[in-house]
Amino acid sequence: MKNRKVKNHTFEYVKNNSEDVHDEIGYYQCRGALWFDDDHDQVPEPGLWKAALALTNDLRKEGFEAEPEYSEKGWVEVYVLTRYRGRRIEQTKKELE
Repeated sequence: MKNRKVKNHTFEYVKNNSEDVHDEIGYYQCRGALWFDDDHDQVPEPGLWKAALALTNDLRKEGFEAEPEYSEKGWVEVYVLTRYRGRRIEQTKKELE
C-alpha cells in the first residue's frame, strides 16, 4: 500500500511487521493542528478528521475493514484491519506486500 492524499491531507502508510495474526495489517497516519473541545480535551482537526473518514470509506469500498481513530498531539490514524471478511490475515498481509 502507498501513501494517500485525501482532501489536501497526505496520509503516510505504516506497515505492521508483527507476526501476531491478531494485529492490524497496518495503518495510515497524518498529523494536523492541535484542537481542543469545551472540556479542554484534545480532538482532531475537523478537516483532517473528515479526510480520515473519507479514507476509511475509500478503503471499505476497496474491500478492507478499516477504522479511524485519533490520538494526542494532532495525530489521526486509519487502521487497516483485514481484507475481505473471513480471509486469514496472513494471506491478506502477503497480498499487500
